[in-house]
Amino acid sequence: MGINDKINAAAKDAEGKLQAAAGELTGDPLLKAKGDAKQVQAKVIDAAGDLGDKVADAADVVGDKVAGVAGAVGNTVAGAAGDLGDKVAGAADAVGDKVADTADAIGDKVADAAEAIGNVFKGLKGKA
Repeated sequence: MGINDKINAAAKDAEGKLQAAAGELTGDPLLKAKGDAKQVQAKVIDAAGDLGDKVADAADVVGDKVAGVAGAVGNTVAGAAGDLGDKVAGAADAVGDKVADTADAIGDKVADAAEAIGNVFKGLKGKA
């Protein structure tokens, strides 16, 4: 509740008290009722201001909670993305290793086949 609202509520309450007292002193029930009504109006203004303050406080708390959750979600997503990146890199390394092993095995078989073919030709050359 702003200071202006508090001042207005206090002024309305004081005005109502004076008006109600004047109505009692003069025996004017309408003037007293108007004074009582102004006092009630002051209480409503005061209560509305307090409610506005509580709503603003609650909004701040909710905003803080939302920001905290958003940060936690962001951290979780970042962590998951990092884990996924690590897994993809690990899988790529494993595939690279398999390809290198397969290439080595093929190279060995080609060398063995070439040697066998060379031996066949040497054997044929020796018989000729």
